[in-house]
Amino acid sequence: MSGPLYVPVLPARPHAVGACRRLSRSVREVVRPLWNLPPLPGVASEQVAAMVGKYVGPASAATGRGGWVDAPFGEGAQTLALAEAMADYSEFGPLSPVTGPERAQAQQAAAMATARRSPRGLGVRVPVPAEWDGRLAEGVRRLLDRSGPDLPVDLLLDMGAVRGDRPDAGKEALRALDALVPLAEWRSAALLGGSFPQVTATMLDTGSYEEPRAEWGMWHEVHATGRAYAPRLGYGDYGVQPPAALARPPAPGRKGGPPWGVLSYTTESSYLLFRTVTGGPDRTAVNRGVARRIVGHPEFRGVEAGEGEAWLTDCSDGPLSTGQGVGGATEWLRAGNLQHMTYVVRSLPAA
Repeated sequence: MSGPLYVPVLPARPHAVGACRRLSRSVREVVRPLWNLPPLPGVASEQVAAMVGKYVGPASAATGRGGWVDAPFGEGAQTLALAEAMADYSEFGPLSPVTGPERAQAQQAAAMATARRSPRGLGVRVPVPAEWDGRLAEGVRRLLDRSGPDLPVDLLLDMGAVRGDRPDAGKEALRALDALVPLAEWRSAALLGGSFPQVTATMLDTGSYEEPRAEWGMWHEVHATGRAYAPRLGYGDYGVQPPAALARPPAPGRKGGPPWGVLSYTTESSYLLFRTVTGGPDRTAVNRGVARRIVGHPEFRGVEAGEGEAWLTDCSDGPLSTGQGVGGATEWLRAGNLQHMTYVVRSLPAA
C-alpha cells in the first residue's frame, strides 16, 4: 500500500477548480483531489450528462496526476445516469470512480464496471460521521468480494466533520482503519476529515475567529500509534470550507446573501478567519485592511510561499481609489484554498 500525499475533498465548482489550476507544478503533482458533484435536485435523468459535463469536465482538466470523482448526493432515479455520465471522466481522464458500502447496489455495480474499463481503479469511500460502526466493515468486505481481487482499490476513510465535539475522532479512526486495512491489498489509503467551521455573523463579531485544525491533530494521532499502515496513510481535509458545504445544491443566478464574507489563512495549528464585506462605500478599504492583517500576521509565510500569499499581498497593497483586486466570495475561496493546499503539501513528510 502506497498512499497519496494529500487528498483534498473538494466540490467540483469554479473556486476549487481554479485553485487546483493555479497550484505550482511541484505541489500539483502530489495532490490527489476527491471531487464531489453537487446535489442535482429535480434534474431529470436525461439532463444529468450535461450537468456532469458542466462540473466534472473542468475538475478533470484541473487534476494533475490522479484523483477521484464522486456523486454522493445522487437521487435514486439519477444513480445510473450519474455513473454512466461520469464514466467518461474516469475512463479517459485522471479520475477514478467512487463507491461505498452504504451505496445502492446499482451505484456500486456501475462504479465497478467503470473502474474495470479504465486503468484508474476504484475508490472506496467509507463514511464515519460519528462512532465507528463495525457493520461497515462487513459492507466493505461484500463490496470487495464483488469487485474481485484484480481491481485496484483505494481506501478513503471519511470522518466528515471533526471539531471540538469529537474529541475521540482519532480513536474512532483507528478502530475503523484496524478493521478496514486488512480487508484488501489497498493501492492507497487516506484519512479524511474537516474542521473548518460553518461561519456565522456572530462568530465574526470581533472581526476575526480562530478554529483549531482538529483533523490535522487526528491524522497525527493515528500516525503516532506506530501501526504498520500509519507511515503510508495519506492525509485529507475539506480545504477552507466545512464538510456540509458539499451538500449545497447549485443556485445559478442567486442574488442577495449576507453583507459579509470570509478570508481565511491556515497556520500550523489553526484556521484564521477574517470578516470581509461584500458591498458598501468602504468595501475596498475594509477588505484591503483585512488582507493587511493576514500579511502582517506572525505566521504569514511570505509572498514567495505561493499564489495564495501573492494574491493576499497584492490585495493588501492595492490603491483605495479602485475596487479592483479585493475580490469576492469566489476569489476569497480560491485564494484560501491555494494557500491552504500548498501549505499542507509542504507540511507533510515526503511520500
